[in-house]
Amino acid sequence: MSGLLGRLDVAAMLRDYPMGRAFLEGPAALSRDALRALQERRFAAVMERAWQVPFYRDRWAAAGMEPGDISGLDDLASIPSFSKDDLMASVAEAPPFGTFDGRNAENSFAVFHTTSGTTGVPQPLFYGAEDREIQNLLLARAYRLMGLRDGDIVHSVYGFGTVNGGHYVREAVTHFTDALLVPAGTGRDMPSEQQVETMARLGATVLVGFGDYVRHLAETAERKGLRIPLRLVLGHFGRGDRQAVSDAWGGAAVYDWYGVGDTGVIAAENPSRNGLHIFEDAHLVEALDPETGAPVEDGHAGNLCATVLFKTGIYPIVRFDTKDLTTLSAPDAESGIGFRRMSGFEGRSDNMVKLRGINVYPTAIGAFLEEFKPLTGEYVCRVFRAGGREEMAVVAEARERSDRLAGEVGERLKRGIGVQVAVELVGPGETAALTQINERQKPLRLVDER
Repeated sequence: MSGLLGRLDVAAMLRDYPMGRAFLEGPAALSRDALRALQERRFAAVMERAWQVPFYRDRWAAAGMEPGDISGLDDLASIPSFSKDDLMASVAEAPPFGTFDGRNAENSFAVFHTTSGTTGVPQPLFYGAEDREIQNLLLARAYRLMGLRDGDIVHSVYGFGTVNGGHYVREAVTHFTDALLVPAGTGRDMPSEQQVETMARLGATVLVGFGDYVRHLAETAERKGLRIPLRLVLGHFGRGDRQAVSDAWGGAAVYDWYGVGDTGVIAAENPSRNGLHIFEDAHLVEALDPETGAPVEDGHAGNLCATVLFKTGIYPIVRFDTKDLTTLSAPDAESGIGFRRMSGFEGRSDNMVKLRGINVYPTAIGAFLEEFKPLTGEYVCRVFRAGGREEMAVVAEARERSDRLAGEVGERLKRGIGVQVAVELVGPGETAALTQINERQKPLRLVDER
């Protein structure tokens, strides 16, 4: 049978990557030794397939590697990592899909999407039939872990078009839960006022999406006088003030999860909300020094580097440096989940501005702004040259504006990031043209005027 469905054994997938109680009593309860043995078996299969894909074969040969050099996970750090820059260079050299497109006679079927293009030209994304469905299953596992129920009405604000996000969430919810999904899309797909009106009319109980737009919708609902008592908000919040998000949505429980288009969900919180539990039966995660590429110890921030243990089809992933900063830690023994944890998204190392010797991450600014109630949480950073040196101004939306508030925000940012930056307060909605929050799945936070 052709197509996706003819290539799937869903019962086997659920045995290998269970969710709900079966997950908690199965993979999450494995001893570290048993988990390591499982990872070794799956890693060997990934490596065997990766050697057949030109992208890896050429890169590894150029680094002096040969098949058989990697005998197991102890050798993982000796494999060269790669980033989106390497993938896009491959696309430029072998257009339109690059040499990481591993389609062949045995792996001819593909689901195709792209990244959102937040950091540049959208990257092609390829998924084999089984790869794709396991990603969907794992996201459903994460949603179940965070409290999603079959009777929920789920309002999704992830983007559609070629972008993966909205399709991924739709497939996860509709394939592996009985919740009702409302695929609203971003503000470009459905204007923000219409979004909150739809949520109120349909009785949404769960909102899923990126934290920035979730907050923006809360502001929109407040302006329209709508009270939408959500039960859950599931998205991407990093270090942001989730209590403010909860308060804005009538006391909803707010949970964080992490993943990228290439890998699918990697980690998610459980009700204890003591870090994101890495799905170690499906992923190997390292944190790398942004400058040297060497692994860093637990407790120190580094680039999240992922190896996916189930992608043995079209596009295997071995040591993908996402450039997303995070901090790794040991398992939480009291959670009942034996997997290691990560802190969540802490910023991007490739979206960094160096001011007077200090590394400043624009995507991390929001966590400091959320401490000030007069601010809406929306902002954009402008970088420019003045007087022979680089400067940065944080343009922040405020419900009430004053020189005193601007000064207080400036002092808080100086303490938080270690360098003085200018603060410009503008009215609600006035940064939208620069951030494109009503159009993009992930708003822009940096405008480089140099």
